[in-house]
Amino acid sequence: MLSRRVFAGVAVAALALAGCSSKGDPGTDPSASADAGGLASITGELKASGASFPNTYYQEVILSLKDAAPNFKVTYNSIGSGAGKKEYGSGLVDFAGTDSTVKDTDGVPAGSYLYIPTVAAPITVSYNLKGVDKLQLSPVTLAKIFQRTIKTWNAPEIAADNPGVTLPATAISVAHRSDGSGTTNNFTKYLAAAAPSDWKLGSGDTVAWPADTQAGAKNTGVAQLIKAADGGIGYVDLSDAKDSGLPFAAIKNKDGQFVLPTLEGATAALAGAEVKEDLTFNPLNAAGATSYPITAPTYLLVKPKYDDPKKAELVKAFVKYLLNDGKAIAAEVNYAVLPTELQAKALAQLDKVS
Repeated sequence: MLSRRVFAGVAVAALALAGCSSKGDPGTDPSASADAGGLASITGELKASGASFPNTYYQEVILSLKDAAPNFKVTYNSIGSGAGKKEYGSGLVDFAGTDSTVKDTDGVPAGSYLYIPTVAAPITVSYNLKGVDKLQLSPVTLAKIFQRTIKTWNAPEIAADNPGVTLPATAISVAHRSDGSGTTNNFTKYLAAAAPSDWKLGSGDTVAWPADTQAGAKNTGVAQLIKAADGGIGYVDLSDAKDSGLPFAAIKNKDGQFVLPTLEGATAALAGAEVKEDLTFNPLNAAGATSYPITAPTYLLVKPKYDDPKKAELVKAFVKYLLNDGKAIAAEVNYAVLPTELQAKALAQLDKVS
């Protein structure tokens, strides 16, 4: 497998080969290639913050950008979707990352943003249970675990999902996000959709978790809590789960199949997602035998109009690079690229930025 840095090199090489596009791919059309080819002459700086879910991907793309455009500096501060939206609404950043849509309480003025979808990825249900290296969970069982109706690993509901597996009587230690999080939003939205009669905590960037659960900042913080406790379980993006060496459960999807979190499963979920006019979409609990049911989208919030026209051009240049050349990096860091039609719409959305 190629290293992340080698993939970054592939992205830069793609710039040099502008014009050698694959037919039918909106990410490599002549106008996109011309835009990418002009990156080397760009000078300027952009600041952004937000979701930790896509952070690994964004940081790798920014790393490759340093080679393609040495005088173009982009920083992305992974502080969670909720905090990122607040900073964007306060004018502290040029754009923001979020895995959840904007609500009236987020501090983002109406009309001040456009959604740019970037990638999608599985939210894993990662766990740490001595002697158990394969685990299956249905949505109802998952709901009961996270709202603390089920408190031990040998509970009948978990045993029913895992025939033939010896489960210990270890206490379950639930880990969740402490910060306002799009990962939390999508995970709880999934439970509300897939187990509506059993999930009682609602959905949102934050929810009222039971008092005997543990809270960690960002996806990495949740992963650390899971690793620290025999019997731990929590929800973590695929990239951070793999980086932490955590095993993760196969989740029963809408078609009744237990599916592990993979890019193939995420891509299958994306294929059936309905895209709204503002380019938000929902691949959660998607139909299809191979669909991974907890597949989450992620977006950038960009301004329709920037006070400084130069800033608008910088934002457009970076997002085009992210959507086009960033595709060479996405799979290596465990993110699924957008379907061709949705990527074309995301690029077209940039035409509204001035």
